[in-house]
Amino acid sequence: MNKVSNYKDLIVWQKAKKLAIAIFELTENFPKSEIYGLVSQMRRCSVSIPSNIAEGSRRGSKKDYCQFLRIAFGSGAELETQIEILKELSFGKNLNYEKVDSLLEEVMKMLNKLINQFTTNYNLPTTS
Repeated sequence: MNKVSNYKDLIVWQKAKKLAIAIFELTENFPKSEIYGLVSQMRRCSVSIPSNIAEGSRRGSKKDYCQFLRIAFGSGAELETQIEILKELSFGKNLNYEKVDSLLEEVMKMLNKLINQFTTNYNLPTTS
């Protein structure tokens, strides 16, 4: 595993941050009735991904870091579910999901690989 001096150097963090921004842009014109529903949920999930990557990188152990990567991965799955629900709602049917779908898929693959590297290279348990 390559040494990274700062979480901001991680491509997965950079892409996760772009994903969060894309989610904010996607949800900007949702109906006002969704401001405390899907808008809030999707924005929190999307922000949680890069935030947990950053927090984990600042923890004192590889085990803690890996756990925060798993939390970020879980937030990604939650966001993925919310996007799938949105695609079936009347106000979400005609939105362009290309950017968020692509970024989310990339981030999830990268997190999965990183988690697997931690569990393999540091003999960490595969589950918490």
